[in-house]
Amino acid sequence: MSIESVRREFEERGLDIPIIELETSTATVELAARAHGVEPGMIAKTLAFRKADGEVFLLVASGDARIDNRAFRETFGKGKMLDAEHVEAITGHPVGGVCPFGLTTPLPVYLDASLKHWDEVMPAAGGIHTAIRIAVPYLAELLGDNWVAVTRLPEPAH
Repeated sequence: MSIESVRREFEERGLDIPIIELETSTATVELAARAHGVEPGMIAKTLAFRKADGEVFLLVASGDARIDNRAFRETFGKGKMLDAEHVEAITGHPVGGVCPFGLTTPLPVYLDASLKHWDEVMPAAGGIHTAIRIAVPYLAELLGDNWVAVTRLPEPAH
């Protein structure tokens, strides 16, 4: 079970990060935000990409951010998002529960600047009913502080 790999990593690293488990699905940003009573941007989505050279990496971004194709290409070159089957095979997590912890395959993890709009964010924890609540600087510290700016946030409503 994917959540178990996240628990195991936390235990091995001596991290005291509680995993929140809910009865309701948190498989999409909208469902997760509603279930946790937070704004969609506070949900930290983890996306898996494959570059043209074959390298796979994860990008953690604010839930309301969208990929800026030009900024993405300038940062990573050509690439595409992996489909659900490949995501689960490479990360060990189902789509909707993908997070940068407890990975089956060690992967580079990048943090998008959109996360910096929040003091805390809520990434999934390996399952579609799970999450953690974590301060953005602590998340960056745990994941290697690899910041990029490859998304754009929605325009504010007028």
